[in-house]
Amino acid sequence: MSPQQPSLTERRKAATQLDIARAAAALFTERGPDGTTAEDIAHRAGVALRTFYRYFRSKQDAVGPLLSGGGERWRALLEAAEPGSPFAEVLERAVTDALAAPDASAVEQLTWTRGLLRAADGDPALRAVWYRVNQDSEERLLPVLARLAGRGADPLEVRLAAAAATAAVRVALEAWARTDAPATGPGSPAALAVRCLHELMGGTRLFKE
Repeated sequence: MSPQQPSLTERRKAATQLDIARAAAALFTERGPDGTTAEDIAHRAGVALRTFYRYFRSKQDAVGPLLSGGGERWRALLEAAEPGSPFAEVLERAVTDALAAPDASAVEQLTWTRGLLRAADGDPALRAVWYRVNQDSEERLLPVLARLAGRGADPLEVRLAAAAATAAVRVALEAWARTDAPATGPGSPAALAVRCLHELMGGTRLFKE
């Protein structure tokens, strides 16, 4: 079976991890990380504590699948783009589409993220999970952008593009989480991310091509 078609076991594992992540996020929002235990999360998710620890090392780690969802959508959009397409346009469109909130499910995902980022302000371990998710996203983004940039692209510029694009999304989500701005329109994650992207990448050759 190809990597693009996960097995039934893999899909069930991912579904269980997401159920646990949502339970953790809900409890962190209600009680804060300090007021939540791994046992609480397992009980809310309807799984045994040993199942929780089969997938996650700590209660903070449990929210990783929620925080990484946006990056996965973003990479999928970029992977679907044709090499040789205008780099700046492809990147901006992918950022916009990945952070758009066209339906209730997307709004819910952003709402989870907002709550977790607010909770992370007072919890170093939760902040560490957020930074780790972003570092992993950057590393996974690098080969995708290298393909889009083409064989003749400067590897340093491609690396810079991956770092800047990841930072643009991270800073946009953090800034939005500190406000009560809606998930769409002015001040939304998508609008802020495009602004950050232009500020961070406006001087690079890849973004001007």
